[in-house]
Amino acid sequence: MSDTESIPPSPEEPGAAQPSPEDATPAGTTSGGATPAATTSGGATPAATTSAATTPAVPKPAEPNAAEQQASVPQPAGPRPAAQQHAGPQPPHPQRQAPYAHPAYQPWVPPGQGPVHNPLDKLRPPAPARATSPTLWAIVATGLLTALLLDGGLGVNLLIIAVPAILAAGFAARAAGRRLRPWTLVWALGGLALLAVPALVDAGWPTFLAIVSALALTAFALHGGRGWPSVLFSPFGLVHSLGTGTVWTWQSVRARAEGSRGRVGPVLRPLLVAVVLLVVFGALFAGADAAFADLLGSLMPDISLVQAPWRFALFLLGLFGAIAVARAGAAPLRWDRMAFSPGRARARLEWALPLVVLNLLFAAFNAVQLTVLFGGYDKVLKVTGLTYSAYARQGFWQLLIATLLTLVVIGLALRWAPRSDARDRTLVRSVLGALCVMTLVVVASALRRMDLYVDAYGLTRLRISVTAMEIWLGVVILLIMAAGVFGARLLPRAVAVSAAAAVLGFGLISPDAIIAESNVDRYERTKKIDLDYLDGLSADAVPALDRLPEPQRSCALVDIGNRLIADESWYGTSWSRERAKDILADRKVHWTPGACGTKDRDVIDDDYDPDSEGDPYGTTDPYATTDPYGAP
Repeated sequence: MSDTESIPPSPEEPGAAQPSPEDATPAGTTSGGATPAATTSGGATPAATTSAATTPAVPKPAEPNAAEQQASVPQPAGPRPAAQQHAGPQPPHPQRQAPYAHPAYQPWVPPGQGPVHNPLDKLRPPAPARATSPTLWAIVATGLLTALLLDGGLGVNLLIIAVPAILAAGFAARAAGRRLRPWTLVWALGGLALLAVPALVDAGWPTFLAIVSALALTAFALHGGRGWPSVLFSPFGLVHSLGTGTVWTWQSVRARAEGSRGRVGPVLRPLLVAVVLLVVFGALFAGADAAFADLLGSLMPDISLVQAPWRFALFLLGLFGAIAVARAGAAPLRWDRMAFSPGRARARLEWALPLVVLNLLFAAFNAVQLTVLFGGYDKVLKVTGLTYSAYARQGFWQLLIATLLTLVVIGLALRWAPRSDARDRTLVRSVLGALCVMTLVVVASALRRMDLYVDAYGLTRLRISVTAMEIWLGVVILLIMAAGVFGARLLPRAVAVSAAAAVLGFGLISPDAIIAESNVDRYERTKKIDLDYLDGLSADAVPALDRLPEPQRSCALVDIGNRLIADESWYGTSWSRERAKDILADRKVHWTPGACGTKDRDVIDDDYDPDSEGDPYGTTDPYATTDPYGAP
């Protein structure tokens, strides 16, 4: 290098070479990251040291960077560690908090006013996309069909209304990317089968059970899941979807309306023209031919201005119901995300001792029951002092409660069961298996007592209902025993399927028809019958009551016949009602005042109840005379 240092060109001068970022180095260091005292490789004096005759240019002092700041800090005496001798300047250490420093100040929040965590947050899926046009049209169709068809009785109209609601859920689920699974199809078909009960049976109570069960199966199909939380809480998911679905639908309608401006008119205009043509020409043809007018009257619902508020309420019912179903199909709550920690496993003795004592009590009771079942009634009645029917009535309700409590005991025992090794599992299966077997004997004893009770007092709706429930509890116990052998993975779904099948079977057997059949058979044996109770049955009982002789037949059928409307709509009636109309049309009811005695049940006995604890016939039998109705 020459003795005279050349002055570098200013950055403002044209043609000055700008250093690249790779060439830029901190002041006082070389590109290799050497210390400020570094010399050139040849050992020459640095360029900053020149002869005294030459005046060097004084550059503008640069701002100290992080490396210079670190270098300016006094270093401890002694040799540097080897790891730092070639590492160059070290980056500054982050500021460490002193051990005695206080945490950052946070304002005090009163109790109950802090952030509230919704327990449903972990169950909610991501927000679904906007509802598609097919989904929205299916929702509207459900509301319209509900307003038009759900005006009278229940029948095939429920199946018709369910079709667009199912389509709305299917369109929404498909738009959300959900797939059709086998269990979803099982629940959907089961719900449709339950909705067929109102189309076949006239009685209101099995119809109510069928509709509620159909809604439950619909919730199972929409929410999915396989555990107990899904089975128990899925119906409540429809209530949640009703609130969120309303907002979701409104936002979807607004988005579709903004994107379809100019395309609604070409669709609505032909629809309006078609409606006008149907109304005009339909009215003309109805006025020209009476048969065609009757056909239109039977097919079309009766719409009048007086019914407008009721029709509008039905429209809202169907609309919001379809919205809830569609929203649940698009983004259902994930009930299986609810985690229930198992109970603390107990020691073998602590867990098994109470259950073994309970098993011994069941064994002693069942030994007595088996003795009674196999012909020991006379001895038991002699010892207890009870009558034949009082003994049967006294034990059924207690045995039903015992069966329910046994299921609770089994559930709690499984929660706290020891489960450390194979011997614990064998102990649990043995003890609970024995309890389940002996509970089945209790179920059989309860059913036998109900049979004796019915034989003494006749069959009623309450008695047939609790009998069906006792049978279903026995099925549940069998499922629990199967789960102990094959695993409990499918137990929640199996219990739900058994409940739905029980409700479906209970509706299809027509309980009112069975009640009437049982009481008619009892009348043929004992000449005792409660006509005042039988005339309150539905049209399902007409075929059985038609077997009674006169005047009993007319006395039992007169009120049922008065409740049958001749001109019912085709969608609001049931097959059972139409059959009853045909029977009563073939054989008229010949009823005259006084032929059946008084028809006011309160006049006969203010405390009368066919399901009461006492004998409904009192101390004297009103049917013991030759002519129980006092007819001349």
